[in-house]
Amino acid sequence: MKTYGSLTRRDMLKATVAAAGVQALPAAIARAAERQKMRIGIIGSGHVGSALGGVWARAGNEVMFSSRNLDQDRKLAAQIGANARAGTPQQAAAFGQVLLFAVPYSAFPEIVKSLGDSFKGKVVINASNPIPQRDGEIASQAREKGIGLFDAQLLPGAFVVRAFNAVPAAQMASAHEDPGKIGMPVAGDKRAIAVAVRLIREVGFEPVVVGGLDMARYLVPGTALSGDHAPDEVRSIAATLKP
Repeated sequence: MKTYGSLTRRDMLKATVAAAGVQALPAAIARAAERQKMRIGIIGSGHVGSALGGVWARAGNEVMFSSRNLDQDRKLAAQIGANARAGTPQQAAAFGQVLLFAVPYSAFPEIVKSLGDSFKGKVVINASNPIPQRDGEIASQAREKGIGLFDAQLLPGAFVVRAFNAVPAAQMASAHEDPGKIGMPVAGDKRAIAVAVRLIREVGFEPVVVGGLDMARYLVPGTALSGDHAPDEVRSIAATLKP
């Protein structure tokens, strides 16, 4: 394959496509992505939300934590320090240019309904997993339709991406200490992929784009792309999968 310096032609094509995707986003999000600092609303500040939000805040992004326990979120923000604050889910959704959902999937529809239109036109990264034994009928419906497509149905007008779905939260808090060793599959709206890829790299994982929202069905626990894999392993597995 022809190379340009250290980049292959494929690398350059990917970079061009990613840049075009960023420019297709609303102007405020595109500008924030280009200057490498964003406002991120965390909806669900348990193990996953607190781990990711903490890393992003320390990387220079502004983060607002939210959950059903505002006092707990205030303590979490105080522990993290600079760039971290707390609010209600509604406040976090209004604050963030990018939103991260990390809640039990059974709570997802009710939370989304409570947010009104505040998520529309924004990048939404959903780390919530549909687990039938825990979440009941809605989890079964999501898995049957395909979790990425189901997310998009619940979040009309958002740029939906799925990532952080099958790696332990402890690794999300520590991967930046030895970055690039673990591959993070990501699937979603092509207009939002470039933003998600940057945030995944800030956490310390190597993002591997596996396709659109129809491929997100492979990112939940118990499926082919779940668990710890080196980036090349993720690429090899993804190459065998069909939408």
